Amino acid sequence: MRIRLGCRISFEVAAPTPMIFLLNVHYSRASDLERPDLLRTDPAVPIEAYRDVFGNWCSRIVAPPGQMTVSTDGTLLDAGLSDPVGLDAPQIPVEQLPGEDLGFLLPSRYCESDVLSEFAWDRFGQTPPGWARVQAVCDFVHGHIRFGYEHSRPTRTAVEALNEGVGVCRDFTHLAVALCRALNIPTRYCTGYVSDIGLPEQIRPMDFAAWMEVYLGGQWWTFDPRNNDTRFGRVLVARGCDAADVPMVHSFGRHDLTGFEVWIDQIDEGAEPG
Repeated sequence: MRIRLGCRISFEVAAPTPMIFLLNVHYSRASDLERPDLLRTDPAVPIEAYRDVFGNWCSRIVAPPGQMTVSTDGTLLDAGLSDPVGLDAPQIPVEQLPGEDLGFLLPSRYCESDVLSEFAWDRFGQTPPGWARVQAVCDFVHGHIRFGYEHSRPTRTAVEALNEGVGVCRDFTHLAVALCRALNIPTRYCTGYVSDIGLPEQIRPMDFAAWMEVYLGGQWWTFDPRNNDTRFGRVLVARGCDAADVPMVHSFGRHDLTGFEVWIDQIDEGAEPG
């Protein structure tokens, strides 16, 4: 299927402000882009693109004083399949894990897996290791946290999400990531587009979303503790240890958000994107 996706973010700054954006489709999906989701700014300013230590596409600018809008808009060809499922995917002993994946077992800024270790083993230690254990974590997090944009707080950690029981998708993901790492399962934090394609109706306005990838049976698998259901048209933008590694917008100075819009829609066959 063909998918149109993109975003439009407007903000105001009082002084020249360096900013970094992680808004473009991940390089692993670059070959699927029928029309690239190039970053554009209004007013036009120089854009420098680079890859960070995780391989994510990043764009840096210096926003001039006043109103600024940053946007992307592209078309992607997608197989139309749901997230793969591997119920028999086994957990790999730590001593047998690839060296490059060991970093995703460690505590990070928002995922205090060391603090949650005792809770994780008390709660999930009797579950079958592997896919079933990760799903048990997702089921718990999905049921434990009450979603609401009014509960959003950019500094909330996994431990705080567990204690407070409220949050947005990043809080669901941080808690699930931390619990999986505490259980010796390498886990990455991901951001991108999660569509409502195939759902009977759109539940809420589209937004960028967070989910996680876990390493089982020699490969990475997608789990989504916020939605905890079957989704089609998931498109990765960036991945890292937690949200500190992959902010959609990072500002080296104050910026006031004045507009935010995200879209991901299936395009009817024969139609041209608007």
